[in-house]
Amino acid sequence: MSRRERTVPAPLLVPAGLAVLFLVLPLLGLVLRAPWSAIGPTLAEPEVGQALRLSLVSATLATVLSLLLGVPLAWVLARSRVRGRSVLRALVTVPLVLPPVVGGVALFLVLGRQGIVGRWLFEQFDVTIPFTTTAVVIAETFVAMPFLVISVEGALRAADTRFEDVAATLGADRWTTFRKVTLPLVAPGVAAGAVLCWARALGEFGATITFAGNFPGTTQTMPLAVYLALQRDPEAAIVLSLLLLVVSLATLLLLRDRWLGRVAP
Repeated sequence: MSRRERTVPAPLLVPAGLAVLFLVLPLLGLVLRAPWSAIGPTLAEPEVGQALRLSLVSATLATVLSLLLGVPLAWVLARSRVRGRSVLRALVTVPLVLPPVVGGVALFLVLGRQGIVGRWLFEQFDVTIPFTTTAVVIAETFVAMPFLVISVEGALRAADTRFEDVAATLGADRWTTFRKVTLPLVAPGVAAGAVLCWARALGEFGATITFAGNFPGTTQTMPLAVYLALQRDPEAAIVLSLLLLVVSLATLLLLRDRWLGRVAP
């Protein structure tokens, strides 16, 4: 590519610069206004430790659940010939565009005490899901799993199927081929999807507060702690927000090789 072709047209520079400022300035403001001297004491508070621990554990459990359910679903969408795959794909991706609060209401209507499934669970087993830690994991899985499914489905579509064909000609059944050939081929896509899923689960707010509530030590995750701190202690809210920003940047660094490595210099 010639130097002239690499030159950015002048009419694009101004809107591109404005876009950068629009996206970066709020993050820069968060860093500049951070009460650095209060970071240690704030993070040392028991409530913050509980919220951070719950966030990490619930996001991890949501990711594990998404892997167990989402990888097979991605295979069905990418490789099977099931009728209505386009409709199924649309339904799977709905949580990506659905307001999280609406997702929380939908979960409540299904798993609440008077819900479609929740009523049966309560009457038969005396099990109540809403406003529990389990509800946090379910809410985070609901909003985060589509990220993993989309990533794995894309990896499956891009994978060279000739290796699977060779395995089949050598006598391997479809399950063996999936475990020993397909999964290793799409492992980078699975890993990237898992990281995105974990990050989305960690930052989930709307569905969690609607379906699980905001109870310290039980359902109060870091985003909920930020919301609560903003009302009573803005400096603490900034510190917690800064912590989540660091986690988000770390997530992008983990995905750097997969995303940026494909971009030509």
